[in-house]
Amino acid sequence: MVYIILGKGFEEAEALIPCDLLRRAGAEVQFAGIGGREVTGGHGITICADTLAEEAPLAEAEMLVLPGGLGGVASILGCEKVMQALPVVYGKGNYVAAICAAPTILAKLGITDGRWATCYPGMEDQMGKAKMSRLPASRDGNVITGRSAGTAFEFALELIAALCGGEKAKEIAQQIVFN
Repeated sequence: MVYIILGKGFEEAEALIPCDLLRRAGAEVQFAGIGGREVTGGHGITICADTLAEEAPLAEAEMLVLPGGLGGVASILGCEKVMQALPVVYGKGNYVAAICAAPTILAKLGITDGRWATCYPGMEDQMGKAKMSRLPASRDGNVITGRSAGTAFEFALELIAALCGGEKAKEIAQQIVFN
């Protein structure tokens, strides 16, 4: 199961595009809302989450995805269940993924230390000991990061490549006429 974590103020494109493309690829994906099933993003779009982050078996996830948005990042940092699940999922060798401001969460947990990562431009100083990439999306082992809402498609395709293989990512890219 892939869980996309939604906290109040999340960046909508960074949640919806990965969910859409992952589901097209056949991945099992659920939105996990922090503090409730209805979560409003930073631009006023409300999503009805499939489950509550506080109740979902996040530590058993095949992949945890963290959208950015400063409000969403603050919500994730304040959610003990998510913060405890991230190092567990990572430690099992399963995927942890974050885009825009959210890679800073992985950095706070030491997950990006020594790994290639990317984040929203100007937040590099919050990335700890990560090796910084300027790519739209970066994968180093089981850590996947993306730069911003404008790179949500590249990020989503990298998630698909990790879970379903490069051929499936190419297939989905062709279906949506990406580049």
